[in-house]
Amino acid sequence: MTSISVVIPSYNDAVMLEAALTALAGQLRPADEIIVVDNASTDATASVAHAAGARVVSEPVRGIWPAAAAGYDAASCDIIARLDADSVPPTDWVAHLDAAFTVSPGLDAITGPGAFYDAGPLTSVLGETLYIRGYFWAIGLWLAHPPLFGSNFAMRRTLWQEVAGRVHRTRDDVHDDLDLSFHLPPCAVVAYEPTLRVGISARPFDSWAGFARRLRWAWRTLALHLPEFSPWRMRAEARASRADAAVGADSPPGSAA
Repeated sequence: MTSISVVIPSYNDAVMLEAALTALAGQLRPADEIIVVDNASTDATASVAHAAGARVVSEPVRGIWPAAAAGYDAASCDIIARLDADSVPPTDWVAHLDAAFTVSPGLDAITGPGAFYDAGPLTSVLGETLYIRGYFWAIGLWLAHPPLFGSNFAMRRTLWQEVAGRVHRTRDDVHDDLDLSFHLPPCAVVAYEPTLRVGISARPFDSWAGFARRLRWAWRTLALHLPEFSPWRMRAEARASRADAAVGADSPPGSAA
């Protein structure tokens, strides 16, 4: 049976974290391990996590990447699943992940979209269409595979161990999920599953300043990976990897491909 760790980075998000942990407690297939990374919080984050039976990992270096990476490092299960503190997964979320990795042994990572639970109709439509779908479409074209969405994804622990030393894990001014997506190996099998949905907060749209900060992080993350990870190079590497895999699949057992 596949074992699953759920990692939740949190900075001063005790109220929303409690809702996320309550949702995890109601899963049809419980997680084998829940890790809350307390990112130097000054609120009740740690006590909320302990009360829910989660394992608390402290990361004093502020930033979503340092916190997320600390959680991934601490995870002990076969699969590392990721939620944000304001994510609210449906009751079948962990079961969905378990089934996906069990049915597809070659699957390295899976991700899905979010649905805003605290926004008006217009913000929900624009946010889910332009912000979320736009992210998957545009970055998917760049990478030649679906990007991971930090509020809702899972990867094999072996994949994290392969890329942990290559990502910009100490930076607090980049999008961790986008940075991680850039550093996945060309041969990695990443699936986008539209039915793998979680509730997410519309907080990014609370103010123009907050939204602008996220846009600056996005541009900085993209610029950080040029020219080495340019779209044409990544797509060429993906084609070469698929060609190598096809040659290997056509080779008879025991032969040198």
